[in-house]
Amino acid sequence: MPDSAESAPQPFRVLVLQGGGALGSYQAGVYEALSAGGVRPQWVAGISIGAINAAIIAGNPPERRVERLKAFWERVSSGFVLPCIAPTEQIRALISEASAGWGAALGVPGMFTPRLFPPLLNNAGGPEALSFYDAGPLRETLERLVDFDRINAGEMRLSVGAVNIRTGNFAYFDNTTDKIGPEHIMASGALPPGLPPVEIDGEWYWDGGLVSNTPLEYVLEADHLDDLLIHQVDLFNARGRVPKTLWEAVEREKEIRYSSRTRHNTNANLRIQELKAALRNLISTLPASLSDDPGVKMLGEFSRERSIAVVQLIYRSKGYEGGSKDFEFSRSTMRDHWTSGVLDARRSLRRQPRYLAVSRRGGAAAFDPAREESEAAVMPNAHSAPA
Repeated sequence: MPDSAESAPQPFRVLVLQGGGALGSYQAGVYEALSAGGVRPQWVAGISIGAINAAIIAGNPPERRVERLKAFWERVSSGFVLPCIAPTEQIRALISEASAGWGAALGVPGMFTPRLFPPLLNNAGGPEALSFYDAGPLRETLERLVDFDRINAGEMRLSVGAVNIRTGNFAYFDNTTDKIGPEHIMASGALPPGLPPVEIDGEWYWDGGLVSNTPLEYVLEADHLDDLLIHQVDLFNARGRVPKTLWEAVEREKEIRYSSRTRHNTNANLRIQELKAALRNLISTLPASLSDDPGVKMLGEFSRERSIAVVQLIYRSKGYEGGSKDFEFSRSTMRDHWTSGVLDARRSLRRQPRYLAVSRRGGAAAFDPAREESEAAVMPNAHSAPA
């Protein structure tokens, strides 16, 4: 859906992609629908599988991005083929678990393969002793599907997050300051003990999701003066039912663990934007004689005005999925995730004029289109509220 008021100032568009393994095809579906609706991000930031999707988007021309995303997800979902039946939800759950077990035993095409010698028998040290799988296939996939020269030309900003193993600190690799290669994307998704750490400039890195599963905080803290319209694609839902079985407990624990930092960062950073707006109002009431005061100038710089609208697109699990859903790479499940992303993004496009209006009027707000639509269906006369 193209913007209705083309003459109005346009916000800077950002796509934020969370980590979540096999669930990442949901993000690809979101991108396909947003692109078809005329929403083209100028900056894409990702962690783990979000970093891989982000690299494919930034590393291809607009007309080839969806094609390359499909090529990636078709490749990684080619290892396990569901039987040609129409299973009940219970049977589908069993097949899903079998698919996850298949991937754990034999690897995932285009991503990783099991090591010939288990790391527990390796006393020589190095990456081979620290992981169960070899990530060499992922490097080959990235080199085939991503044009890193295009990324480093800076047509679209790309940022991916990883964790420095030595310091334990978060690190971001950004094409505005770094020359990005396959190793930076692999570092962002090097989740131990499955995948090996990645060395970059003498330092070793693991998956960024160990510290935070979303790069939203990095985006909001960037020195950016433009109004922002952010589509944040989350793969784990903070909301859910109390589990009744052990397998449901495994799934729910994972959802809470990986969504907690996302929720915290979103709420905390939106609160900071509200405080900045209040500070601007306070500064405007000060006497003119204080305009040159260093403290007032510093506070004015800190609170400079911009609007932020965060549209949260959150994957909601299917009934057959369990605790292994983030490493269940079957073709059928991949397509389910992709379709869900397309439908959720289309839902958000129906509300795009509202989000644009918020992004232009100052302050900060977050929206959950799926939740808004659900609440509107229950109370059709009620106004939708920010999530």
